[in-house]
Amino acid sequence: MSNLEKLITQKAFENENQRGLISLIFVGNWITSRHQQFFKQYGITMQQFNILRILRGQHPQAASINILKERMLDKMSDVSRLVERLRKADLVERKNSEMDRRAVDVRINDKGLELLRTIDNELTQLDNAFQSLSEKEIIQLNKLLDKMLESYH
Repeated sequence: MSNLEKLITQKAFENENQRGLISLIFVGNWITSRHQQFFKQYGITMQQFNILRILRGQHPQAASINILKERMLDKMSDVSRLVERLRKADLVERKNSEMDRRAVDVRINDKGLELLRTIDNELTQLDNAFQSLSEKEIIQLNKLLDKMLESYH
């Protein structure tokens, strides 16, 4: 019996594809839970952190809501709502676009950049999800995941 079967008290899987899929979901949820706990101490969510990182990459330029949606890791996020919460926390500035009045430009501010610098210093705490893998195994895992993503639309 593998670790997965023990953790979810599953007797057996129908096939290796099913086992692999359940493993990915289980590990993904485990990693997500660890990230949620980590970001909670900074008063933000994983999705808000993702937006702040995207905006830092755009800095000093602004990003539209559509650019943020395209680049988000969690495609189900309500980006407008997340941006509004970041604005209320005084981590970003948003204003109507000068190019298109219907669009909104979002820019990270100094407080948002400072929060990211603080988080960056502690982010290595999350790296230990891979502690049981060698660097060679991590490279192999990344190649396999990239191969799976080839069928992503």
